[in-house]
Amino acid sequence: MLILSTLVTTATTPLPWGQTTGIIMVVCNIIAIAIAKLTVQYPSSGPALPFSQFFGGMGLPGLLATTSLGHILGAGVILGLHGIGKI
Repeated sequence: MLILSTLVTTATTPLPWGQTTGIIMVVCNIIAIAIAKLTVQYPSSGPALPFSQFFGGMGLPGLLATTSLGHILGAGVILGLHGIGKI
Protein backbone atom coordinates (compact mmCIF):
# COMPACT_ATOMS: atom_id res chain seq x y z
CA MET A 1 0.00 0.00 0.00
CA LEU A 2 2.91 2.33 0.72
CA ILE A 3 4.28 1.80 -2.81
CA LEU A 4 0.91 2.65 -4.35
CA SER A 5 0.56 5.87 -2.35
CA THR A 6 4.12 6.87 -3.25
CA LEU A 7 3.42 6.18 -6.93
CA VAL A 8 0.21 8.21 -6.90
CA THR A 9 1.95 11.09 -5.11
CA THR A 10 4.82 11.05 -7.60
CA ALA A 11 2.52 10.78 -10.61
CA THR A 12 0.44 13.77 -9.52
CA THR A 13 3.34 16.05 -8.60
CA PRO A 14 3.17 19.06 -10.92
CA LEU A 15 6.05 19.37 -13.33
CA PRO A 16 7.29 22.93 -13.74
CA TRP A 17 7.58 24.03 -17.37
CA GLY A 18 10.71 25.99 -18.04
CA GLN A 19 13.51 26.59 -20.47
CA THR A 20 15.20 23.26 -19.65
CA THR A 21 12.01 21.34 -20.36
CA GLY A 22 11.56 23.11 -23.68
CA ILE A 23 15.16 22.47 -24.74
CA ILE A 24 14.80 18.77 -23.91
CA MET A 25 11.63 18.56 -26.03
CA VAL A 26 13.29 20.32 -28.99
CA VAL A 27 16.34 18.03 -28.80
CA CYS A 28 14.12 14.92 -28.69
CA ASN A 29 12.22 16.14 -31.76
CA ILE A 30 15.49 16.74 -33.63
CA ILE A 31 16.63 13.23 -32.70
CA ALA A 32 13.32 11.80 -33.96
CA ILE A 33 13.68 13.67 -37.27
CA ALA A 34 17.25 12.37 -37.64
CA ILE A 35 16.11 8.79 -36.95
CA ALA A 36 13.28 9.13 -39.46
CA LYS A 37 15.59 10.57 -42.11
CA LEU A 38 17.74 7.45 -41.85
CA THR A 39 14.95 4.87 -41.62
CA VAL A 40 11.79 6.02 -43.43
CA GLN A 41 11.58 4.48 -46.89
CA TYR A 42 9.49 7.22 -48.57
CA PRO A 43 9.89 10.36 -46.43
CA SER A 44 8.73 12.87 -49.04
CA SER A 45 5.38 11.26 -49.88
CA GLY A 46 2.27 13.35 -49.41
CA PRO A 47 1.99 17.13 -49.52
CA ALA A 48 5.33 18.92 -49.50
CA LEU A 49 6.38 21.34 -46.81
CA PRO A 50 7.80 24.78 -47.47
CA PHE A 51 11.52 24.69 -46.68
CA SER A 52 11.42 20.90 -46.36
CA GLN A 53 15.23 20.79 -46.22
CA PHE A 54 14.94 21.97 -42.59
CA PHE A 55 12.91 18.84 -41.81
CA GLY A 56 15.06 16.25 -43.52
CA GLY A 57 13.26 16.57 -46.88
CA MET A 58 10.05 15.10 -45.46
CA GLY A 59 6.49 15.71 -46.52
CA LEU A 60 3.71 16.70 -44.13
CA PRO A 61 2.74 13.13 -43.08
CA GLY A 62 6.36 12.26 -42.35
CA LEU A 63 6.86 15.42 -40.31
CA LEU A 64 3.70 14.82 -38.27
CA ALA A 65 4.72 11.23 -37.59
CA THR A 66 8.27 12.06 -36.57
CA THR A 67 7.32 14.97 -34.34
CA SER A 68 4.73 12.74 -32.68
CA LEU A 69 7.51 10.28 -31.96
CA GLY A 70 9.69 13.15 -30.77
CA HIS A 71 7.02 14.29 -28.32
CA ILE A 72 6.63 10.76 -26.97
CA LEU A 73 10.41 10.52 -26.50
CA GLY A 74 10.51 13.99 -24.97
CA ALA A 75 7.71 13.26 -22.51
CA GLY A 76 9.49 10.09 -21.42
CA VAL A 77 12.82 11.84 -20.99
CA ILE A 78 11.29 14.79 -19.13
CA LEU A 79 9.25 12.57 -16.80
CA GLY A 80 12.23 10.29 -16.25
CA LEU A 81 14.57 13.16 -15.40
CA HIS A 82 11.91 14.67 -13.15
CA GLY A 83 11.44 11.31 -11.46
CA ILE A 84 15.12 11.04 -10.55
CA GLY A 85 15.28 14.67 -9.47
CA LYS A 86 17.44 16.12 -12.26
CA ILE A 87 14.82 18.64 -13.42
